[in-house]
Amino acid sequence: MNLLRNLFILLFISGFSISFVAQAQEFKVKEHYNKTEVAIPMRDGVKLHTTIYSPKDTSKEYPILMQRTPYSSRPYGEDQFRSLIGPNKFLMQEGNIIVYQDVRGRWMSEGKYDNMRAFIPNKKGNQTDESSDTYDSIEWLINNVENNNGRVGTWGISYPGHYAIASLLDAHPALKAASPQAGIGDFYFDDFHHNGAYLLSYWRATALFGYQKDGPTDEAWYELPGLGTQDQYQFFLDNGPLSNLDKYYGEDNEFWQQLKEHPNYDEFWQSRGIIQHLEDIEPAVMVVGGLFDAEDLYGPFETYKNIEKRSDNYNTMVMGPWSHGDWARLTERQAVGNVYFGDNISKDYQQNIETQFFNHFLKADADNNSGLPEAYLYDTGKREWNTYEQWPPQGEERVFFLGDDQQLTNEASATKKSFVSDVKKPVPYNDEIKAVFTPREYMTGDQRFAARRPDVLVFETERLEEDMKLAGEIEAILQVATTGTAADWVVKVIDVYPMDAEDYEETMPHLDMDNYHMMVRSEVMRGRYRNSFEKPEPFTPNEKTELRIKLQDINHTFKKGHKLQIQVQSTWFPLIDLNPQTYVPNIFEASEEDFKTQTHTVFGDSKIKFTEIKN
Repeated sequence: MNLLRNLFILLFISGFSISFVAQAQEFKVKEHYNKTEVAIPMRDGVKLHTTIYSPKDTSKEYPILMQRTPYSSRPYGEDQFRSLIGPNKFLMQEGNIIVYQDVRGRWMSEGKYDNMRAFIPNKKGNQTDESSDTYDSIEWLINNVENNNGRVGTWGISYPGHYAIASLLDAHPALKAASPQAGIGDFYFDDFHHNGAYLLSYWRATALFGYQKDGPTDEAWYELPGLGTQDQYQFFLDNGPLSNLDKYYGEDNEFWQQLKEHPNYDEFWQSRGIIQHLEDIEPAVMVVGGLFDAEDLYGPFETYKNIEKRSDNYNTMVMGPWSHGDWARLTERQAVGNVYFGDNISKDYQQNIETQFFNHFLKADADNNSGLPEAYLYDTGKREWNTYEQWPPQGEERVFFLGDDQQLTNEASATKKSFVSDVKKPVPYNDEIKAVFTPREYMTGDQRFAARRPDVLVFETERLEEDMKLAGEIEAILQVATTGTAADWVVKVIDVYPMDAEDYEETMPHLDMDNYHMMVRSEVMRGRYRNSFEKPEPFTPNEKTELRIKLQDINHTFKKGHKLQIQVQSTWFPLIDLNPQTYVPNIFEASEEDFKTQTHTVFGDSKIKFTEIKN
C-alpha cells in the first residue's frame, strides 16, 4: 500500500477529511506553533512516541489538549507540520498546546499492540492499560512542557474516541475535560459485531488491527486485501462461507484469529468492554456522535448513559445529523447520502459547543455551569436542534403492531406473514454497485428496492395527518418462527416521504425524493443470541419464539404527509455475514453444506415500541 493511500484511509477512519484540512490552509500551523517529538516512558519502561505542538507566543499559559491514536501521529519529523491541529480550527487558532501520541505498539511507539486492551482495575506494580498509559503521559506532559496551565483535556473520534473514554478511568488529577467522540464502547457491539452478527462489511478493516510490527516505524506494515471488483455483494457471495476468507488473512493476523475463535460474547470480549467500568468519573465529559454513524452509534449512547447512571460529574451529550466523524469537517451543506439536513451544522457545533466546552473547563476555574444543555440532539425529520434535560427523554409509550395487509396497527392480531430466505439471493443492504472500505451512506439510504422484494416484510401507517415526534430508545419485540434452526432478524425504521417531495442537491441522479424511503434506524439480531450473547442456542423448527431487538436511539419527527414504515427481513448482505440458517457452533467454521434456504414467519403480535414526544 502506498503512503498516500494509507494516509487517506487513516484520515477516513479517524473522522477527518481532506476538505476539512484544506479549509485550515489560511492558518499556517508552522507560523504559530513549535513542534517537538519526544518518547515518553511508561511505568513499565515502554516509550510512547508523542508529538507536541506548542504556541510560539509564550507570554501566557495554555491548556494541553491530547489525542491518543492507533492511526499515526504523523507527519513524523520536527520540521514536518500538520495542516490542522486540535479538535477544530477555532481551538487551534486561539492557542492551545496540542499533543498527539501513538498508542502502545503502533507506529513509532514501542511495545506490543493489544486491540481494545482490557482495563485493569486495582493495578499493581508495573501493570499497564490504556488508562495508565494516559495517566503516565499526562504526568510527564504537565511536568515537562513549558507554559502549560496544569489542565488537560482529551479528545478523539472513533478508536481515538475509545482512548478518550479510557482516560476517564483512574484519571490523572490534571485531566479536567474529555470529549469521547464516536468512541468504541465494546467491540462486540460496535464496528465488527451487532447483536452477535458479524459485520462482513468491516472485513477489510481487519488488516488495520490484526498485524504486529517488528518495532517503531513510520511506514505501514499492513495492507488491505483487494476485492478485484466494485461488486462487493458478488465478491462475498462467490467466496461463500467465512472460512474461505482465510486465504486473505493468515495466522499472523491476530485479530482475524480472535474473531474466529470468539464468536460469542465470552470473557475475551467482555474484558475488552469499557462501558461497565464507567463509574465514579470525575472529569467533565462531552460525548459526541452522529445519529447516522454506521460505525460507532452504540458507544456514544452507552458511554453517556452509563456515566449518567453511575457518576456525579458534569456529563453532556451532543448527537447531530452526521455520519462517522462529520462533525469534524467544515462542509457547508450537511448531508448523509441523499438526504440534506442543513447548512454549517458542523461549524456551529465546533465554534459554539466544542470550543465552549473545552475553554470552560480548561482555561479557567470552572464550575459545572458551562452553558451547554444536558443533551443536545438534532431532530433529523424536522431539521432543528432540540435540548433535553435528560436522555432518554420522558414521553408517552407508542406501540405499533405488525398487522395484516402491510399495516402498522394499534392492536395485536392473529395474522402471520411468511417469506422464503434464500441463501443464494440474500437481501442487499443498498442498491449500489460500489466497493467501500466501511459503509456509511446506507444509514439514510432509499429502501424502496428492499420494500419491493418478496423476502422483506413491509408494515406502514397511512399518511400522517399531523407531525409525530419519536425520541429515545426503540425496542422491537418480534414473535417469529423458522423452518430451520438458525436465522438473523433485521428491523428497519423508515420515513416514507410524500409524493411531492423535492430533490436535494445531494440526491443521486437516478433517484427522486418523492416517495423516498429514508432509513432512520435499523438493527440486526443474530437469533441464536436471543436469550444470551454468551450462550447461543438453536431455534426449534416451526416453534413460535420471542426475540427482542434493541435499536439505537433516535430523535426524529415523522412529518405530516409522511408515513412511518417498518421493514423486517432476515438477510442484509454483505453488511452482515450470511447466516447458514442451520445451527452450527461457530459460523466462522461453517461449511458450504450448512447453508440452507428456509422459510421464516412473523406473527401479528410482534410489536415495535417507541417514545412519542407531544408538543
